[in-house]
Amino acid sequence: MIFGGIQKSTLIDYPGKVACVLFFSGCNFHCPYCHNPELAKGAALEKWPEQAAFDFLEKRKGFLEGVVISGGEPSLHPDVIRVCQTIRQMGYPVKLDTNGSRPDVLEKLISRGLIDYLAMDIKTIPEHYPEYIQKDCKTDAITASIRLIKTSGLSHEFRTTCVRPLIDKHIMEKICGLIQGAELYVLQRFQLSHVLNPDFFKQNDYRISEIDLLEYRELSEKCVISCMIR
Repeated sequence: MIFGGIQKSTLIDYPGKVACVLFFSGCNFHCPYCHNPELAKGAALEKWPEQAAFDFLEKRKGFLEGVVISGGEPSLHPDVIRVCQTIRQMGYPVKLDTNGSRPDVLEKLISRGLIDYLAMDIKTIPEHYPEYIQKDCKTDAITASIRLIKTSGLSHEFRTTCVRPLIDKHIMEKICGLIQGAELYVLQRFQLSHVLNPDFFKQNDYRISEIDLLEYRELSEKCVISCMIR
């Protein structure tokens, strides 16, 4: 297979580890604020043949401490299980970034011991996904993935990009109910630059203040083990 790009080192994408990020191209969601629009559309940031990526990881042993599988949406690709297996066999722990649309794939990766850390983006409350994210979104898949991740026994985090109208205080309260007991919840600041659908933000007041973010964090800290603003 061909990866859609690679970030050779990062200190922030895998908590506590120096990691490399491998990007899968293509996504089944159309989040207006997506900061990887090329990958979302199925294009590539930089084409990396599979063997070249694995050769890079082999050479970086002793420096890299983990590998992040991101996208796009990795769970859409039939090769994701084999890729994770290969990386694990090389001795690297694997973190998976996912939108939660394929709980069946998550279950396979977890049950086969191919994932060490799970990160799922929660865009808004599930019932709003068809309006803002994808018209034919199966909202029960989102809630199933949340439950699966929380009960997996693996290190995990949920993340929400805080932007109106997808997020407000009422919506945040509902999300907190869904992820109650989670290890980590990350509230991400939104920046209007290089997004998938810039016209969306011409029609909506998208801004969420720092005061609002602090309020959302206070709400979240009552429901999860740890919450941070990034």
